[in-house]
Amino acid sequence: MTYALSGALQAAVYDLLQSDPGLTVLIGDAVFDAVPGGSLPETYVLLGQEVAKDLSDPQGAGAEHRLTLSVVTSAPGFSTAKGCAAVISDLLHGAEPALSRGRVVDMAFLKATARRIDGASARRIDLQFRARVADA
Repeated sequence: MTYALSGALQAAVYDLLQSDPGLTVLIGDAVFDAVPGGSLPETYVLLGQEVAKDLSDPQGAGAEHRLTLSVVTSAPGFSTAKGCAAVISDLLHGAEPALSRGRVVDMAFLKATARRIDGASARRIDLQFRARVADA
């Protein structure tokens, strides 16, 4: 098993999100690894939880990463959040972004959970993806 590709995978996902014109139209550059202090934009994407497990084989080290990306918005209703979530899902499902180390073998959408937060004044959609990576 290797967890050594985790940082490279996160950087590649972040770069994909930041450089996509469709997502930029919706949220600007509001993609965060941690919620920043101060005033938040109306809608933003947060890189979240990650769980990794071994997928090494005789050809080399590898892992499966379960990534959670969250769309958070104070816009009324779910329309804004779902629009952003759809762009992210289209962008990442099947993507094989270049990593600074190793390679993405496969990336797939797994599930999404949409809910009201902050006393129903905001919306959050957590998108989960599976990324299989190989250190080769």
